[in-house]
Amino acid sequence: MHSIAANGAHIPALGLGTWTLKDDECTDMVAEALKLGYRHVDTATSYDNEEAVGAGLRASGVARGDFFLTTKIWHTDLAPRDFRRSTEASLKRLGVDHVDLLLIHWPDPKVPLADTLGALNEARAKGLTRHIGVSNFPTALLAEATGLSDAPLAVDQVEYHPYLDQSKVHAACQGAGMAMVSYCPLHRGGDLLSEGPILEAAKAHGRTPGQIVLRWHVQQEGVVAIPRTTKKERLKENLAIFDFALSGDEMKAISALARPSSRLCDFRFSPKWD
Repeated sequence: MHSIAANGAHIPALGLGTWTLKDDECTDMVAEALKLGYRHVDTATSYDNEEAVGAGLRASGVARGDFFLTTKIWHTDLAPRDFRRSTEASLKRLGVDHVDLLLIHWPDPKVPLADTLGALNEARAKGLTRHIGVSNFPTALLAEATGLSDAPLAVDQVEYHPYLDQSKVHAACQGAGMAMVSYCPLHRGGDLLSEGPILEAAKAHGRTPGQIVLRWHVQQEGVVAIPRTTKKERLKENLAIFDFALSGDEMKAISALARPSSRLCDFRFSPKWD
């Protein structure tokens, strides 16, 4: 598995996203993914599946030191006392004594960012996480966060797919030595996987459209993709993207699919996007 170096973290370039996976389905998908060779699993307190993820990690038989585990703290728990409580509760549900990466899931303007960054750094200092980062931070907030953090931030996890231009956030991450982690990397399938440049590349390389899009992600410098799937057969397919490369022209043609108003995850509590 290829990995991305990001301020001391070594993050497998492809991970399993678990948003919407629940109970036994979640446990089975996590266990199967690790058995197939995945070494990166992403969850969050708000997914309400950390216990199921933890069960899948244990069922896989893969040693704790051999996979990279991420969880995220919800925006209603960013005050320091709440942050500490939420982090400890996540570890208990996951059945681990630390995660590899702990993220602020969404910013909350009602809580001073300095206070939350202090709590995040405290979690790292106490050994509850090896690395720290943020999610859904546009460039202005990312710059503020990197300036406030004692330890370097490893990632900014953001929605990213060919329909959504994230070149500003990507450049900011690169400038700070951080990785950019793509959630919803395949958009929602459907229209994206039927686009001409993706179908043409799939035919040229003998791959599926989904593999082409995931290859487009990981072929960009410092980008990690965490696709979620509910189909076990897709796990193996998504993993098989490291033995071919897209041409420069193919990369450009796929990037040119970006269009306005293509963001899937935009909520009342979202920050002001770039």
